[in-house]
Amino acid sequence: MIIFRYLRPRSAAIDVKFIHTASEVFSMELIWHAVASWTWDAQDETCGICRMAFDGCCSDCKLPGDDCPLIWGACNHAFHLHCILKWVNSQTSQAHCPMCRREWQFKG
Repeated sequence: MIIFRYLRPRSAAIDVKFIHTASEVFSMELIWHAVASWTWDAQDETCGICRMAFDGCCSDCKLPGDDCPLIWGACNHAFHLHCILKWVNSQTSQAHCPMCRREWQFKG
């Protein structure tokens, strides 16, 4: 006779299965569940909102050479001025950084 008992640890990433048999043989099997991860590999050279290079211009400027300054937040994420202003104005409640979701504050 084989009895299976499942324990759920606090982390939902793994299930631990204990197997008991009539001869009291004990073994443990770890079952791993895939966990998605996401990273942006842009090396901070592009705007996180419009995805255009910082040395170029944002979608509002259209032409290279137009005045398109960069703005940093208190969280050290940088964006084109036009992009972050549009983002902040589109937020219905307190604005958050589009990259890290911290409360948006312009770096002073």
